Amino acid sequence: MTGDDFEVLGKEICYQGFFRLERYRLRHRMFSGQWSRVFFREIFERGHAAAVLPYDPIRDEVILIEQFRPGALNSHEGPWLMEIVAGMIEPDETAEDVVKREGVEEAGCEVTDLIPLYDFFVSPGGTTERTALFCGRVDATHAGGLFGAQHEDEDIKVHVFSLDAALSLLHSGKLNSASVIIALQWLALNRSQVRNAWLNALQ
Repeated sequence: MTGDDFEVLGKEICYQGFFRLERYRLRHRMFSGQWSRVFFREIFERGHAAAVLPYDPIRDEVILIEQFRPGALNSHEGPWLMEIVAGMIEPDETAEDVVKREGVEEAGCEVTDLIPLYDFFVSPGGTTERTALFCGRVDATHAGGLFGAQHEDEDIKVHVFSLDAALSLLHSGKLNSASVIIALQWLALNRSQVRNAWLNALQ
């Protein structure tokens, strides 16, 4: 399938605020070769994000952040989620710029030696948002405390876990945000290579 196999027949803005909701009228070619009927879909437009798993290769520790998330209000575990550092990509920023800036703002740590992991759609059935995901080297020696931009109503608690402890949280189902799950699974598979590369670079 290519760009010639779908048609956007109309688009209107249903809501414009901090985020935007658009309604599309469209059709696409089906796998049978025929065209689908014309249908409508509402699409949530919120921009694109970048996220990083801060990892200290010397201490074999990761930094996770905890904050209130209104989208998880109905979660049985409550709306405070354990996540990784992340932020929205502004028009004049790269994804790498974002995770370095957010590392300081959200966790009080300098993020270096970024490894690109994945660039994925968050929920393509209803939003255009993509997340550029990284693993980044940090010094977790003095990590911890409370952070967040007050003008954005952020209230963030920084946690430091051994990688094994973080993986135990993952396996127990206590981590339920996509980016932290994906990043920790990647690091579990690549732990030795990452540690060796970064430790050798520090010598």
